[in-house]
Amino acid sequence: MSEPPFGFGLPGQSGDDPEGGAGGGSGAPFGPGGPLGDPQQFADALRQFADLMSYQGGPVNWDLAKNIARQTVAAKGDPSILDNERSGVIDAVRLADLWLEDATSLPSGIRSVQAWSRSEWVEATLPVWSKLCEPIAERAVDSMGGLLAVSPDDLTDLPPEMRSAMSALTGGAGGFGAIGGLGEMMRRIGGMMVGGQAGAAVGALADEIISSSDIGLPIGPEGTAALLPAGVAAFGAGLSVDAEEVRLFVALREAAHHRLFSHVPWLRARLLGAVEDYARGIKVDAEALRDAMPQIDPANPEALSEALTGAALFHPEDTEEQKAALARLETLLALVEGWVATVVADAAGNRLPQADALAEAIRRRRATGGPAERTFATLVGLELRPRRLREAAVIWRDLTDARGIDGRDALWAHPDLLPTADDFDDPAGFASGRPELDISDLTGEEPGPKAGPEPEPGQDPAPGSEPKPGPEPGPGGGS
Repeated sequence: MSEPPFGFGLPGQSGDDPEGGAGGGSGAPFGPGGPLGDPQQFADALRQFADLMSYQGGPVNWDLAKNIARQTVAAKGDPSILDNERSGVIDAVRLADLWLEDATSLPSGIRSVQAWSRSEWVEATLPVWSKLCEPIAERAVDSMGGLLAVSPDDLTDLPPEMRSAMSALTGGAGGFGAIGGLGEMMRRIGGMMVGGQAGAAVGALADEIISSSDIGLPIGPEGTAALLPAGVAAFGAGLSVDAEEVRLFVALREAAHHRLFSHVPWLRARLLGAVEDYARGIKVDAEALRDAMPQIDPANPEALSEALTGAALFHPEDTEEQKAALARLETLLALVEGWVATVVADAAGNRLPQADALAEAIRRRRATGGPAERTFATLVGLELRPRRLREAAVIWRDLTDARGIDGRDALWAHPDLLPTADDFDDPAGFASGRPELDISDLTGEEPGPKAGPEPEPGQDPAPGSEPKPGPEPGPGGGS
């Protein structure tokens, strides 16, 4: 299939008609000037549509999503990786990983190093995107299944080409009398809509990504450190910093993320689980979907995409469960990014002259958001940013000063040991003032005896305690 139909095409393709549209023309649905154009072309588009609807991979058409993402990337230009770029990335990541040895007690988590084009990033990360989007996608598909209420009388005046194509879409059983089949057809259309929208969003996000761990989530293959040379160059373009230094700094961040995600076994599942928990609380606006449906016009492939982009399809339910999921996610993202910032600062301090400027550029980029944040919001209804990054970085710095590198990194052993959102308000107190926890109940060990008050003279000692020897009786004393 060479052209994606029904709103999933790219700007400037043949078939776009800026002068016309669904509201122009003579008023007749088919023929010259009609909103649906030539009936044969429309029937061909519907048959192409039917081919897409034969997708068997689940409620959402992720094959379509991947195709749309790759086309979105290609439209903006995605040159292949040159050999010197690949070797430069490999050298930078290996050197950065070596520098981190003195900055953290966590060992290297890198098994391979890659230099990715933007389309390669799409291929590598789409499996995780599909998992994150699934809760919302299923709701959207279910909503689409209930949108269509059609009477057979409404369909009798369609041209023969349309009747044949629609019969193919509904399985041919009973022709237009098989209205029940149209509900399932609408579910499949919903799967295509969500897949196309997700693909467009991932493709747009690829334009800003600089590494596999850039957004703070482990969305790439485990153990594969990857930089995107085009993204790294774009990030450093306005910073007046040597390109080699920019690449080394980004490589340090990538290598630090991999040490954390590879050697904190609960972290990956906890982060992605918080995103999924939040997404499950999103509700789909059926009215917005219904309003977008008239935009399904093969003569204007951009109309549906524009309608969906402008529509507020996803709304938080604002339940206590969803608020708790959002709080967990924001706190954990801030802790991950704060730890990475602290470790990278220690590793780069005496080696990269512009390390502080680059760190500030990263903080601004993550804290203020941008197109990438809006893109992620279209995927899971969530702005993905560590809102308290600076406070988290202060906590990790204070922990390093108070407990050393080993003591600081030991907190990743269990999520209950980590700072909470409340601790962000008193980082110094957390770093040096928290009493040690008694974990004997967790380890199965019996706590040791505790000294109690001295018994009064003539009183039996407390149960379970050994009597202390008293003074030797004097002459004539004793009983």
